[in-house]
Amino acid sequence: MMINRILLSGYLAVITFSCTAFADNWPQWRGEGGLSLAKPGDYPSEFSNTKNVLWKAKLPGVGSSTPAVWEDRIFVTSGSDGQDAVLCYDWEGNLQWGQTLGAERPGKHKNGSGSNPSPITDGRNVFVYYKSGTLASLTVDGKLNWKIDLQEQYGEDTLWWDLGTSPVFSGENIVVAVMQEGESYVVALKQSDGSEVWKVDRTYEVQKETGQSYTTPYVTTIDGVDTIVIWGADHLTGHDPATGKTLWTCGGFNPDDKAMWRVIASPAFTEGIAVVPYGRTKFCAGVKMGGTGDITETARLWERNDLGADCPSPVGRNGKVYLLNDRGKITCIDAKTGKDIWEGAIPRAAAKYYSSPILAGDLLYCGREDGMLATVKISDTGMEVLSQNEMGERIAAAPVPVNGRLLVRCVDHLYCIGKQ
Repeated sequence: MMINRILLSGYLAVITFSCTAFADNWPQWRGEGGLSLAKPGDYPSEFSNTKNVLWKAKLPGVGSSTPAVWEDRIFVTSGSDGQDAVLCYDWEGNLQWGQTLGAERPGKHKNGSGSNPSPITDGRNVFVYYKSGTLASLTVDGKLNWKIDLQEQYGEDTLWWDLGTSPVFSGENIVVAVMQEGESYVVALKQSDGSEVWKVDRTYEVQKETGQSYTTPYVTTIDGVDTIVIWGADHLTGHDPATGKTLWTCGGFNPDDKAMWRVIASPAFTEGIAVVPYGRTKFCAGVKMGGTGDITETARLWERNDLGADCPSPVGRNGKVYLLNDRGKITCIDAKTGKDIWEGAIPRAAAKYYSSPILAGDLLYCGREDGMLATVKISDTGMEVLSQNEMGERIAAAPVPVNGRLLVRCVDHLYCIGKQ
C-alpha cells in the first residue's frame, strides 16, 4: 500500500536550499564499507533543532534506524499507522514516495522500535528489514520488487529485546545474521528475487541470553580472502561469502561462561584488526582477523578488563580506535596493543549513549538518548568538545555526515543540518 503523499507532506517543515552535486553516498549502517567513517567534507559543528537546520521532516512513526543515502535520495524506515514503512526524501526535504510493507511489531525498549535495522541501497534498489521479520526489496523509485518474512521461513524471533542487526551486501547477495536465544543462523539471499543462496547454522552452547546479539556483519577482504565477519554468542567468526562456510573462529570472550552476556555494539575494524567490546561495558579485546580454523590462541593480540562499551559501536581508523562508552567517556587506543593513546569525556548526564559515534575528518559525532548530539574534535594527542547540540527529542540512531551536511534521525523528525 502506498503511503498517502498528501498526508505525509503535511508533516513536512521545509527550508529549501540550493542543492549541488552529490559526490558521496551512505549506503548502509555505518556508511560506505561499514566503518563509521565519512568522506572528507566541511561538516557542521554547532547546531540545534532550530539553528543551522536546512530542513526537517516529521516522520509518521517510531524508528531507530539510520538513514541510507544514494545521490539525491534519502531512505528512512519507521512505523506508520501500525505498519512497517519506508520513506524516500530528496535533499530539499520533500517526500518523494512512501511504502508500507505489512503489520509492524512495535519496540519493547524505550529506545527501540520495530524499525531498528537500517536500510541498505546500491543506487538501483533499496532493501529494508524489520522486527516483524519482513525483508523487502524496492526500486529507488518505490516500486516493490519482492517481500519475504524471515520468521515465517526460518523460525520465530527469540530475542528478548528489539531486533537490531542490519542487512549487508555481499556480492550479488544480501546477508542477514540472526543470533538469538536457541537456534541462530546466517542467511544469504539473492538481491534479484530474495531466494536463498545459502543458510548456515551459527548456534553455540552458551548460557541464558548470552547467545543473543544485536550486531551487524562486516564484509571485507583479509589477506586476499573475501570474508564476512560476524560477532555474537562469545565468538568472532569469518565466513566464506560464496557458501557461508566458517573460515575461522575466535572464542575465549567469556571464559567463565557467564549468562546475560548478550552483545549490542559491533566491533571496530582497522588494519585487519577487530577491536571487540563485550561483557556489558567492562571488557575489550583485539583480534587479528584471518587464518583458518580455531584462531583463538594465535589471533588474540590483547585483552582489557577496564574498558568497554555496551551500545555504541567503536570507530577504527589508521590503526587507532575511538571507543565511546555509555556514559560519554571517549578512549583512543592503539588497535595493535590495546594501550591508551588518550582519554577524555563529554560532560556527564543521567542519560546514556545508545547511538554509535561517527567520524567525519577530525569531528566525532556522539548522540545521547536525551537528544544531545555532541561534536568532538579529535587529534593525535586528545579531544575537545566543540559543542553540545540540543535536538529536543530522543536520539538512538547514528548521525549521517554526507556531502557536507549532517542527517540526524530523532524520534519524531529527520533533520538536515548544514551551513545556511
